[in-house]
Amino acid sequence: MMKRLCLFVCLSMGAAPAFAQLENLDRFERQLEQINRDIRLKVDTDVPAGQRALIDYGVYATFGFLAIDDPLQNTHILRQTDINAYVRINVDDAHEFYMRVLQRFTDWNTGDSFDGNDEDTVEAQFERIHYRFDLAKAREAYDGESINYNFVIQGGRQLVHWANGLALSQVLDGGSIVLSCENISLELMAGATRPSSVDFDPSRPGFAGDTHRDFYGAKLELQTLPEHRIFVYALKQHDSNHNSLLITDPIPGPIGDEFGTAFEYNSHYIGIGSTGNLGDRVLYSTEFVLQGGDSNSTSVISAGGFAVPVAQTQDDIDAYAFDIKIEYLADDSKRTRATLELLVASSDDDRLHTSATFGGNLPGTDDQAFNGFGLINTGLAFSPVASNLVMVRGGVSAFPMRSSELFKNMQVGIDVFLFHKEDKNAPIDELTKMKSFLGTEADLFMNWQVTSDMSVVVRYGVFFPGSAIVTDKDPRHFLYTGITLGL
Repeated sequence: MMKRLCLFVCLSMGAAPAFAQLENLDRFERQLEQINRDIRLKVDTDVPAGQRALIDYGVYATFGFLAIDDPLQNTHILRQTDINAYVRINVDDAHEFYMRVLQRFTDWNTGDSFDGNDEDTVEAQFERIHYRFDLAKAREAYDGESINYNFVIQGGRQLVHWANGLALSQVLDGGSIVLSCENISLELMAGATRPSSVDFDPSRPGFAGDTHRDFYGAKLELQTLPEHRIFVYALKQHDSNHNSLLITDPIPGPIGDEFGTAFEYNSHYIGIGSTGNLGDRVLYSTEFVLQGGDSNSTSVISAGGFAVPVAQTQDDIDAYAFDIKIEYLADDSKRTRATLELLVASSDDDRLHTSATFGGNLPGTDDQAFNGFGLINTGLAFSPVASNLVMVRGGVSAFPMRSSELFKNMQVGIDVFLFHKEDKNAPIDELTKMKSFLGTEADLFMNWQVTSDMSVVVRYGVFFPGSAIVTDKDPRHFLYTGITLGL
């Protein structure tokens, strides 16, 4: 085990001056994206019957404060202001154009940013911009005819949350077509990541803001009963990055003066699952994914305690993951909701890092580590990637003060997580021992809709490391507070 740790430290030193910091950037992006999706102002998409056209527009601002402990117990402080402007033009509920622009201001404390740049930044981007056409609604609006089939097309920059989000949940530039007839529908999708996206492989040059991956998918859904919807899908991811990395070796030994790594990871996913309800109070969702494809192996292995360069091979991917979630909606005035979730993602015990190419799969062997492009709630403070992971999450939320005029729309809740490795001898996305127990976490949250134009959110998470964690045994904390104002 110590040879593995020493080798990985050496590889990190040679591969990039701030490899560990880049890993933390990937984790931070997942944490921030989870929060942004939780608190995003949602605009009502319903169009009043008989209204020919609707133009909806507005501006809102979110002021946030984050304090995050990384795996080395360094606390990072960020003040962030997001100003969003949006416009939706809806004609007869058949044609819709939507655009949302984000202006973001970030202010890190000195030395706290994850990419080494502490300068205050101002960033403007088109978060969403798409057009949508609905044939059934067009026929109803223009011909007065109801049809039992439909054709819906949407194109532009949009969030693609594929199935339950285990294999893919990304903002893509592309489009989708949904063909449906009565209780069956077929969705075809093609898109590419925004270049500014953070990639899943922290060892790849440019992973933090120069990412090019293409996605193609087909998903078939069947409404078997009014309570159940079954889906099957095929999803293809093509790596268009084609990066290589030339490294000068700072460590004396047989590795030589320099060596290179070629990066390529092409994957496909076959999934099946179901969503629906069991009775009046129980909701459920399931998703099982088999991953195939091919990936480039690591360019360095351990031999005699030294890091030794080897010829890379292109190896088959043979991995899996599944997620099961059950929610219980209590019949009470406080709208109490209880959640139980199980996530399992496969591993590869000859890797040094579960998602990196450099220090990744051993040449000539199948790559058994699951690496998807989804977004599953794996906690705020620990937030591991869904690879070599067994996670159990239990949570409860409620609106405890429904009788109060001021606090009737305040929701509070807690999620409790239990983390284990799928294989104790395999790595995750940070250094670990060859033990199974990763730790526990408790996340507290509050969502308070104070007025129609103002909301307040609080997120606090604390992770208690288990016996497999190497870096420390002290709790890691995550705190976010934010206020959103309609302008």
